[in-house]
Amino acid sequence: MRILLINDYAVPSYGSENQVLALRDALVQKGHDARIFAGRVGRGKRGGLADYHCRGTRSHLQTLVKVANLWAFVKLRQVLVEFRPQVVHVRMFLPQLSPLILPLLKNIPTLYLAAAHTSICPMGNKLLPDGTLCKQIAGTVCYRRGCLPLRSWLPQMIELKLFQHWKDAFDMIIANSRALQFQLACGGLQSDAVLWNFVSWRKQRPPLTAPPTAVFAGRLVHEKGVDILVKAFQSVRRTLPDARLLIAGDGPQRVRLQELISTMALNYAVTLTGHLTRDRLEALFDCAWVQVVPGRWAEPFGNVAAEALMRGTAVIASASGAMPEIIADGQSGFLVPPGDVHHLAQKMIELLADRKLAEEMGRRARIAALKHFSQETYLDTLLAIYQTIRCKYRHSH
Repeated sequence: MRILLINDYAVPSYGSENQVLALRDALVQKGHDARIFAGRVGRGKRGGLADYHCRGTRSHLQTLVKVANLWAFVKLRQVLVEFRPQVVHVRMFLPQLSPLILPLLKNIPTLYLAAAHTSICPMGNKLLPDGTLCKQIAGTVCYRRGCLPLRSWLPQMIELKLFQHWKDAFDMIIANSRALQFQLACGGLQSDAVLWNFVSWRKQRPPLTAPPTAVFAGRLVHEKGVDILVKAFQSVRRTLPDARLLIAGDGPQRVRLQELISTMALNYAVTLTGHLTRDRLEALFDCAWVQVVPGRWAEPFGNVAAEALMRGTAVIASASGAMPEIIADGQSGFLVPPGDVHHLAQKMIELLADRKLAEEMGRRARIAALKHFSQETYLDTLLAIYQTIRCKYRHSH
C-alpha cells in the first residue's frame, strides 16, 4: 500500500515527530511504501527526515502561514501526482502546513489522527493565561480572556473556520485518547474512534540500585509543571536526603528552573541534562525508580508516560488528560491532582523509600505497556482502519 504521512515537522525532537518517523519505518518494514510530507523550518537540519518537504516559517509571519501556506499547497499537489498515495494519514498540520492542504485530499482516502487540541483551540493546549483549563468553544473568548492579541485573533479564527469548512476531506477522524476525543467533541469536532499512541519496544531496565532516583522528560514549559516537581522534590529530600532528580529536556522555562533549584538549595540533588537523543535518554533513565509527569494541562496522550511503562518504570502523573488511561492508579504508578505539590511529594516518597514497591509497580508497568502500547498492536489496528477508509471511499465514489 502507498501511504503518505502528513505532519508539520519530521525532525526527531518531540512526541508527534517521533511518532510519525517511527510509524513510517514500521510501515516500510511491513512491506508498504510509506513516505512523509512535512515542513522544513526551525527544527534541526533543512528538511528534517521527511521524504517530501515544503517551506514554512517560524517568524512573525507564521500566524498568516497557518491560515494559508501556499508553499504547502503547491508542493503537496505535486507530491500527490507523483506518488499517487492510496491512503493519506494526516497528523499535526494546522500550526504550519495550514488547512489550505485539505481541498487537495478530497479525492483520496484520508485519515485524520488528531493528537492535539489545535483543531479546536488556537493555543493548542486548552489553557487560559491564568493556568486554568478553558471550557469554552474558541471564538471571541480567545481575545476577551487574553489568550490572543487582536492582531493574531482574526487570522487564528479564520484558520479554524477553514478547518471546519474543509474537514469533510477526512473520511475518518480518530483521536489518540478518550480524553482528547471528549475535548474535541466539546469543541464541536466529532471523532469516530480512539487509537492510543504506540511506543517502540525496548529491553526492560536492569534492577534498581541506590540512590533512589526520580526522572522527568519533556519540554521545559509552564504547562508541563516541572516547577511543581522541583517544589515537591524539596519535600522529598527532607525525608530522603540521598534522593536524586534528573530533568531531561529544554525550553523557555530552563533559566527559571535553574533559579528555583538554586533558591531551594537543590543544586547537588537535581540535574538538568538539556535535550537528549532517545537512546541517550533511555540509557540515563535506566536508573529511574519513578518517572514523574506533573503536567498542569490535559495532555492529549503523553508518550513519555507510556515509554516509562515500556522501560518497566513506575509513573506518577497528574490525573488529567489521557494520564488516567495510561496509568493504572496504585498498580503501574500513582495519579495525583494537577498542581498539588504536597500530594505529589507524598507519592514520590512512597516509591523512592521502598525499592520493592518501585520494582513491583515497574513490573506491572511493563506488562501494561506490552499489552496496550505495542507497535504491533497499533499497526494491526491502523492498517485495518486504512482498509476501512479505502472501502468507504470506493463505495461513496
